[in-house]
Amino acid sequence: MSDIPPPDISHDQHAVRRQKLAEMRAAGFDPFRASFATTHFSGEALKLHVDGQDNAVSVAVAGRLVTIRDMGKSQFVKLLDQQGQIQLYVKKDVIGDEAYAAFKKLDLGDILGANGTLFKTKTGEVTVRVESYTLVAKALRPLPEKWHGLSDAEQVYRQRYLDLIVNAESRARLLLRSRIVSHVRRFLEERQFIEVETPVLESTAGGAAARPFVTHHNALNVDFFLRIATELRLKRLLVGGFDRVFEIGRIFRNEGVSRKHNPEFTMLEVYQAYSDHRGMMTLIKDLLTTLCRDVLGTTKIKHAASGQEIDFAGEWREVKYQDLIRTETGDPEWFSRSKAEKIAGAEKLGLAVNPAWEHFEITNEIFSKKIEPTLIQPTFVLKLPKELCPLAKISLDDPTTIDVFELIIGGMEVAPAYSEQNDPDVQRAMFEAQAGGEKQNIDHDFLLALEHGMPPAGGMGVGIDRLCILLTGAESIRDVILFPQLRPGA
Repeated sequence: MSDIPPPDISHDQHAVRRQKLAEMRAAGFDPFRASFATTHFSGEALKLHVDGQDNAVSVAVAGRLVTIRDMGKSQFVKLLDQQGQIQLYVKKDVIGDEAYAAFKKLDLGDILGANGTLFKTKTGEVTVRVESYTLVAKALRPLPEKWHGLSDAEQVYRQRYLDLIVNAESRARLLLRSRIVSHVRRFLEERQFIEVETPVLESTAGGAAARPFVTHHNALNVDFFLRIATELRLKRLLVGGFDRVFEIGRIFRNEGVSRKHNPEFTMLEVYQAYSDHRGMMTLIKDLLTTLCRDVLGTTKIKHAASGQEIDFAGEWREVKYQDLIRTETGDPEWFSRSKAEKIAGAEKLGLAVNPAWEHFEITNEIFSKKIEPTLIQPTFVLKLPKELCPLAKISLDDPTTIDVFELIIGGMEVAPAYSEQNDPDVQRAMFEAQAGGEKQNIDHDFLLALEHGMPPAGGMGVGIDRLCILLTGAESIRDVILFPQLRPGA
C-alpha cells in the first residue's frame, strides 16, 4: 500500500485539472517534461524588438500562464518568468488545428515554453507570435483569484510561492533584496575584503548577548549551539593574518518575534585590521550611499512610518548616548542618580522597569523604547556604556564607555560597530564579568587566540533584513524574508 494520500478532488477546478491530466496521459502525452530550451528571459526578449522590424527576431521563452484572452481562432496570453511578463499571440492558422485545440484546454498556472518571433501589436505591446509551444508542467491547483489575490497574511508567508506569482509588489521587493545582498558583496570585494564561511554549530554561544538554540550532535554525543554571531570566529582570522574579512551568514537567536525580529536572520559581519570604529563609520556610509545610488537609483528614500525623506547623501548626525539620555529624561545628572531614582525616572516616561535590572539596563530601556524610534535620519550614537558590549575597546577619555557606534536609521538599529578589544587580559576580565562566574560560558579558545596577538581592528555588523525593510519600504521583517519562521501549519 502507498503512504501517499489520494488527491483531494473536493475543489471543482482541482478535479477538472486532474481529469485533463488523466486524458493527456491516456493519449500518451506526459505534461511534466524534463526541459525546454529557452533563449531569453521575458525582459531580455522585450528589449530585442526594433520598431518597424516585426518578425525579424526569433525567441524561445518559458514561464507560467497568468493571463488568457480568448479571441476565438486566436488567443493573447501572458507568461510570467523571473524577469516579469511577456505576451504571446497564439493563432490557430499558424500552429495548426490539433495544437490549437490542445492550447485552448490549458489552464491559468500551467507552465509552458513557446518559440516564435517578436512583433508589436496595435496597442504597442511587444509580443511573441507563437510558431510552436510545449506544455512542460501542468498546474493541478488553481492560482488565487485574480482580483482577491492572497488576502490571508498567514497564507502569504506560508505559501510564498503563490505570493511571488500573484503579488507583483512582493515579488519586486524580494528580488530587490537579492540585488542589495549582491551589491554589498561586490562593494566589499572591491575593497579587498575576503568573504569567508564560519561554523553554524558552536560549542560555546558567543559574540553577542542572546539566548541560543540548542541541538545535539549524535556522533560526538555533545550539545551544540546554533551561532548567535560570527564575531569570534572572524576575529580568529584577523589573528591568522586575514586582515579584511566578512561573512554574510544566517544567525539564530531563540528570542521573540516582532516587526523587526525573526529568530533566524541574515547578518553581515565585517572586520578590518588596523582600523577602528571611526573607520567603520566611513565604510558603512560609503556602502549605504553607493547601495542606494546603484541599486535604487536614488540616495533619497521615503520613510513610510514617519513620512520623512531620508537622504543618504546628506548629513549623518553624530551624538553621544549620554547626551540623548540626559535630553530625554530632562536630567543632566542622570548617570549619577541612584537606582531607585532611575526607576522612578523611567516610570515617569511611561516605561515598566524590572527592579532587578542593573543601572545600565534601566538606562538602555529608555534609549530603546523612547529614543531609538525617533531617530529617523542616519544617526551615529557614540560612547555607549561598557556593560552593553564586552568585545569593544574601553574609551580612553571615559572608562565607563566603549569606542563604538550604533547606526540608527528609520527608528531602528541598522549597524553597530566597535573598535575591537585586542588586549587578551582585558577581554578575559570583561568576559568573566559578563558570565557572572560561569566559566563554561566563556570562549577560552578565543582568548587563547588573542594571546597570540590580534591587530587593532574595526568591526561591524549589519542586519541585512532590517536594511531591506528600510530600503524597500516593507512593513515587517517577514515581508523581506522569503520563508519567515511560522508555527507549523494545521
